[in-house]
Amino acid sequence: MEQFLTTAWRWWLIVWPHVLAVSILAINVLASAHAILVKRDTRSTIGWVGLIWLSPVFGAIAYAVLGVNRIRSRATQLRAGALTVIHELRASVPGPERLTAAIGPPGAPLRSLATLVGEVTNRPLVDGNTITALAGGDEAYPRMLAAIDGATRSIGLSSYIFDNDPTGRIFAEALARAVNRGVAVRVLVDGIGSRYTYPPITGVLAARGVRAERFLPTTAPFYFPYANLRNHRKILVVDGTIGFTGGLNIRDGCWLAHEPAHPVRDMHFELRGPVVTQLLEVFVEDWAFASGESLVGDPTTAGIDGPWAPDQHVAGTTLARGIRFGPDDPDIGRIKLVLVGALAAAQKTVRIMTPYFLPDDAVCQALDVAAMRGVEVDIVLPDQNNLALVSWASTAMLWQVLGRGCKVWMSPPPFDHTKLMAVDGAWAMFGSGNWDDRSMRLNFEFNVETYDRTVAGQIDRHIADVIARSRPKTLAEVDDRSLPIRLRDGIARLFSPYL
Repeated sequence: MEQFLTTAWRWWLIVWPHVLAVSILAINVLASAHAILVKRDTRSTIGWVGLIWLSPVFGAIAYAVLGVNRIRSRATQLRAGALTVIHELRASVPGPERLTAAIGPPGAPLRSLATLVGEVTNRPLVDGNTITALAGGDEAYPRMLAAIDGATRSIGLSSYIFDNDPTGRIFAEALARAVNRGVAVRVLVDGIGSRYTYPPITGVLAARGVRAERFLPTTAPFYFPYANLRNHRKILVVDGTIGFTGGLNIRDGCWLAHEPAHPVRDMHFELRGPVVTQLLEVFVEDWAFASGESLVGDPTTAGIDGPWAPDQHVAGTTLARGIRFGPDDPDIGRIKLVLVGALAAAQKTVRIMTPYFLPDDAVCQALDVAAMRGVEVDIVLPDQNNLALVSWASTAMLWQVLGRGCKVWMSPPPFDHTKLMAVDGAWAMFGSGNWDDRSMRLNFEFNVETYDRTVAGQIDRHIADVIARSRPKTLAEVDDRSLPIRLRDGIARLFSPYL
């Protein structure tokens, strides 16, 4: 037996280097094949394959940990089999003559943009809407509360942040009154956003008989603003008739008349007409995912009926469309295609407001191309950001747009959380999405586009008014940062895909 063990040990000492070499080869081949088949960017693919082969084992481990897009995979798995709600809106879709009158003839820049967004979203542009811009919580909250108090059938409210503070409790009481009137009320708060205050508002709502759920509850730390797969949407739909959406969370800091310690400017929008159905579709899907409760009628058609039935009455003459996007998008993502398409359609002006500006190279190049074509491109950012790491990373990449003719403006305090885009004063987009990878890839978002010159012109003028009281951020200022500051900002930029 001893001789047998000795022989086996000697055999293993001879064979094991070959087994190890074959194992490493197999791992490298599998990791390289995955990168080649999955990665869309050629430079990224070359970089990962090179690391895998030049650093055996370590390279494959690094790719498995950092190179595989688990965010999209996780989102796709989570949403697999989830309820899909697509309501019939054919009666509200404008015909060719209406499109020509409102947007331009076939082949016109905005007409082409409308075609692109339709292909990207697979949802129709609908006519017969009104859109009212609301300046922050001071205008939006009273309108939202009045709508809640006037509800007779249903209230669907989704918010990233819903604080348990004076403003949050005012909303909680209004929602409780609606429940007591027999209104069907559902409230969805993000799992991270619900924990910005303690105890969370969900407990307050439940104690008052309001059905509330958290979207993907998490055991992450109490305050973790960079968590992934968050429901960043802000949607309120009342009786299937009145909708509210934009960038406004529900918290006291956004109600400036309350003189909060940390004031936040923002813009929200009230919508009426068939486009409200598209807001309702998204809310019903998100609610079903988070709660397991379906609010639809006939499961074979996924139509919404009963108290949640949409009211598709004509409320105005505005063309609008909802744009849902998030980590379960295919390939490049819906919103990047919309942004690049809008920048390509611009003929005279592009005006952008966003609190967080960390676009990838493709979007930066689209901004640069627009500016180099002679389009006036203005980007408005807050001078004092509420997330220092994002501000540092943003500063580190501003040379990409400043060097090609785009203008960057820093708006004065208080912190401005507004998210707007206007093209030629004829097309506009607003909603919950920011100009960063977090909004474009990692969180669930909702925007609205409109081709109404009155609404787009109003948004364009609002951004122009903010620019008038803002200071320019120049390329010289960016280049003149001290070495320690440049290193700090550069290091922050390394984390930009996750900020």
